[in-house]
Amino acid sequence: MEHLLIPKHLSIIMDGNGRWAEKKNLPRFEGHKAGLKAVRMVTSESIKAGIKYLTLYAFSTENWKRPQEEVSSLMNLFQEIIEKEKKDLLDNRIKVMFIGQREKLSLPLRLAMTNIEEETKHNSNLVLNIAINYGGRAELCSALKSIGEIILQGNIVPSQITQNLISEHLFTAGLPDPDLLIRTGGELRISNFLLWQIAYTELWFTKTFWPDFSKKQFWQAINDYEKRVRKFGGKI
Repeated sequence: MEHLLIPKHLSIIMDGNGRWAEKKNLPRFEGHKAGLKAVRMVTSESIKAGIKYLTLYAFSTENWKRPQEEVSSLMNLFQEIIEKEKKDLLDNRIKVMFIGQREKLSLPLRLAMTNIEEETKHNSNLVLNIAINYGGRAELCSALKSIGEIILQGNIVPSQITQNLISEHLFTAGLPDPDLLIRTGGELRISNFLLWQIAYTELWFTKTFWPDFSKKQFWQAINDYEKRVRKFGGKI
């Protein structure tokens, strides 16, 4: 399928897993497991579309407030998925990266994340960027602390701080800003996701819960993106 204007970087807030499960009288965790099918689909379709970067919001810094049983199950699921999907990631030449604060994650999960990053680092079909224990405000605080250390070392003065310098100290350093953000689940908010990076990102919302997000809807979002005129604050 050929398109004139394809987003180089697609980001997705995968919302509605728990509500999907509750509507089916299932434990909320079953919704997260069911959502893996949609992850596989959007990854495959992104490669077909020619998208080069795909960022998925998997677990936020605020999600620790959820019931402990759900959080523990999610963490175990993340580690299980990394191991199960490794062969397909390698076969499809997908490079995996993780953004977020890793120190709060379990050692086995951190090791699994580091290992898959290392094993896929030379792949070039798609960069799959997964946000775990990620928060936009926490990311900005981390960047400012890092820049502050540079100032204290005498390498720069505050007047030399630029937007590029801040971008270089974010978790997404080296990646282009998202062109399109999709949010499923019916909520119309950003939820602390990529606050700096989405300044001029096009937004696309659907009421569909993430496990039910379909290939048809994926391409509907891409087609809608094609029709938009991106002004980046200027006039055309």
